[in-house]
Amino acid sequence: MGAGDTSWVLVSAALVLIMTPGVAFFYGGMVRQKNVLSIMMQSFSSIMVVGILWALIEYSLAFAPGNPIIGGLQWLGLRGVWFSPFSAYAPDIPQLAQMVFQAMFAVITPALIIGAFAERVRYGPLLLFIALWSLVVYAPVAHWVWGVDGWLHSMGMLDFAGGTVVHMAAGTAALASALVLRPRHGFNGSVIEPENVPLVVLGAALLWFGWFGFNAGSALAANGLAALAFVNTFLATAAAGLTWTLVTWAVRGKSSVLGAMAGLVAGLVAITPAAGFVDPMSAMAIGVGAGLVTYGAALLRVRMKLDDSLDVWAVHGMGGMWGAIATGIFADVGAVGLLYGGVHQFLVQLLGVAVVGAYVFTVSLILFKAIDRAFGFTVARHEEAVGLDLSEHGETAYPEI
Repeated sequence: MGAGDTSWVLVSAALVLIMTPGVAFFYGGMVRQKNVLSIMMQSFSSIMVVGILWALIEYSLAFAPGNPIIGGLQWLGLRGVWFSPFSAYAPDIPQLAQMVFQAMFAVITPALIIGAFAERVRYGPLLLFIALWSLVVYAPVAHWVWGVDGWLHSMGMLDFAGGTVVHMAAGTAALASALVLRPRHGFNGSVIEPENVPLVVLGAALLWFGWFGFNAGSALAANGLAALAFVNTFLATAAAGLTWTLVTWAVRGKSSVLGAMAGLVAGLVAITPAAGFVDPMSAMAIGVGAGLVTYGAALLRVRMKLDDSLDVWAVHGMGGMWGAIATGIFADVGAVGLLYGGVHQFLVQLLGVAVVGAYVFTVSLILFKAIDRAFGFTVARHEEAVGLDLSEHGETAYPEI
């Protein structure tokens, strides 16, 4: 057992945990004042609900040896998950450390989806959605891509830290929600202005900080691979943020702070699947591509008049898709991408993106429709007008003095 590796993985788990509160601030700054507390509560609820499910059953479904589709049940309630390592995942850290590190990935994924239907959903049905989606979407997809006997893993699909499992999955579910759930009152394809851009900046800073644990921690060791992922995470993010800033400046004649923060997050998303498989110059190229792809997707979403409230599909869905495909193009560390003759790797990445996208979209669509029909997913118009802070939680972020 390596003390240094174990320490790094535990610190990384804490870094990834801070990302979900980072999402709360990021989203909280983009909604209107009357919905700030609700979006923050929804984000923290993802930690609470998925954290418990992860320990009870979801870790076993995602990572226990089973079959190519789903993990077995031998690790239910963390039975047998103890101090010894499980060498197929990490040979010199306790399995408990690997388990809790992966738990942080599971809890943030539904929290990302929440931004798609911000300002209009009921809290009770949302909790049900988080639980069901995590079990029937996240767990099997994680097993396919990362499980020791997952079918995409066996084919050699590359996803270093969750570009497909976390971000593309969240963004695809966001698209499904925008097609099923009614839009916000007054939405007609126009932009609803954020209430607090400094909160968005704070959230982006927390995300960038925590993302070093997200990506570099996925080496599951304190080694050169972790260092590579760390450097790539920094460079790709800077490149994507600068790209979004310059494109916005060219199109609108102004450099947008909100746009820069969105671009930074897009870069973080896109480098995630590639972080340990590409060199730093390729990481910057992936970041530039992320800025262009996600900015274009955001414009397309507006043109389509889809009320994905906080552009989860554009930033996470399309950013994650680009990152997964770009991994198959630029990989030159431990794998061979298309630029270096790796046609097979590129085709495997395309297959993985297509299958995961289709599965996540279909099941998410069914969940949204079923929960909406059974319980009513969205609040009444008068409750939306009052704001979810008061109507759902009986509190307000900014009480009058």
